[in-house]
Amino acid sequence: MSGTSPSAGNATYDFNGTSVLVTGGTAGIGLATAILFAGSGARVTITGTREHAEQYPDQDLSQFEYRQLLLTDPEQVATFCASTDYLDVLVNNAGGTGGTENPYSFEDSVQVNLNAVWQMSQGLLPRLQASRSPFGASIVNIASEMSLFASPWFPGYGAAKAGVVQLTKTLAAQHGASNLRCNAVLPGSIPTKMTRQFAEDPGIHDAVCQRTPQRRWGGAAEIAAAAVFLASAEASFINGHTLVVDGGYSIADA
Repeated sequence: MSGTSPSAGNATYDFNGTSVLVTGGTAGIGLATAILFAGSGARVTITGTREHAEQYPDQDLSQFEYRQLLLTDPEQVATFCASTDYLDVLVNNAGGTGGTENPYSFEDSVQVNLNAVWQMSQGLLPRLQASRSPFGASIVNIASEMSLFASPWFPGYGAAKAGVVQLTKTLAAQHGASNLRCNAVLPGSIPTKMTRQFAEDPGIHDAVCQRTPQRRWGGAAEIAAAAVFLASAEASFINGHTLVVDGGYSIADA
C-alpha cells in the first residue's frame, strides 16, 4: 500500500478576501498548499528561486502571483518583506537540504531552513499584525520529521528544523495577544523533489511503509490540508502547536 488518501486536499475553508504568502510554492508541499488556499478563496502569492514563473514549465502557476526569493540572501529577504503590502497568512514552507550530491553547508542549511523563517516572520510582522481577518492572522511553519530523529546525512537540516519547532512556540507566545497565531506542521515521509530519490529506492520506500502504521507514504495534499486548517477560523484557538502528519511513523516502535 503506497497510495494516498483520495479525499486529501478537497476540504475548503472561507479565505475570501484573505492574502496568503507561501514560500517555495512552485512544487511539492508548497504548491499543494497554495492550490488549497486559492481554492478556498484566498489571493495567493508564491515564491521560487527562479526569476519568472514561466521558468517552471512543468507547473501551471497562473492562478498565483509569483515573486522570486532567495532565502540564502538575508538582504534579499529584508527587501522582499519591505516590498510586501497587506498580508493575513504566512506559510514558511521553502527550505531544503541542498541535495544529496552537493548538500548545503551546516551554516547555509541553518540560514535557509531556520534563520530565513525568523527573518520572514519578523520582516512581515507589521503586515500580519495589521491584518483585518476576522479570525486573526497566522504563521504556519513547515518543519520536518527530521526534527524528531537524528539526521546523519543532513545535520544542518535536522538541527534547523528542530529549531523551527521551538521558534514556532516562541512566536506564538510573543504575538498571541496581537491576534497573530503561529503553528507548525511536521510532515512525515512525503515524495517531493527533495525526497524523490529515497521514495524511489525500493529498500527505503518499503522500510518506511513497514514502520508506518498506515503502511504507506503520505502525499503533499495531506500536508497542505493540515497547513490550511491551522490558518483557518476552525483553528482559531490553536496556537504554538506542532501538528505531526506522518501516518503514525513517529509513534511506531523502530
